[in-house]
Amino acid sequence: MAAPTSTVFTPDEALDLLFSPNLISLEVKSVLHPDVHIRPLASTDYRRGHLQVLSVLTSAPDPGEEAWRAHFNFLRDSGRTYYTIVIVDKASDRIVGLGTVFLERKFQRGISCVGHIEDIAVDERQQGKKLGLRIIQALTYISENSGAYKTILNCSDKNIPFYEKCGYEKKENEMIDRQTNFRTQSRRLEEMKKMDLDRKSACSFGPTAIVSVLWDRQWTGDPL
Repeated sequence: MAAPTSTVFTPDEALDLLFSPNLISLEVKSVLHPDVHIRPLASTDYRRGHLQVLSVLTSAPDPGEEAWRAHFNFLRDSGRTYYTIVIVDKASDRIVGLGTVFLERKFQRGISCVGHIEDIAVDERQQGKKLGLRIIQALTYISENSGAYKTILNCSDKNIPFYEKCGYEKKENEMIDRQTNFRTQSRRLEEMKKMDLDRKSACSFGPTAIVSVLWDRQWTGDPL
């Protein structure tokens, strides 16, 4: 993975962002630790350690910067669906936390949507600053203000107390197919490296999953 090219903090207005930073809660920004900054994912965040932080959760193989940016463009072109936020350490201009909420469009509930929170990760060296809490609050705010009638996520048993503090409660179970086709995934990575791909199929990486607890936050209109 590429090393950082600068240690000077880059302001939002100098970046090509996934979505408008105005969608992030002002309240969350106001209580964030002063050493860090929260914003949408940027097209140059490959160089700020995006994949390294993701690897805290699971395997995050490096497809190369060109393929990474192609996938970034796919997410942005999807329009009002994918919202990935990052927390950046101001001193190093490196990513130290991140998370995503994506919106599943529904016919029910008056043609509404459900927010799915995924990939919450914080650099272990940044623990104690409540960054995980701020990420969840920011993503929940985006989901609710996008019209989601509920926001859901999966977590392990050890993380149950954390998500309870974030306002989530346990509800039902989720069963997922775990038949991952690693050869298909490897071929996809090779295609992305060569940039010979159709953006409409750029996010097909094969099914993965676990049997997990489903957590639910019903929209109440309460501020975070």
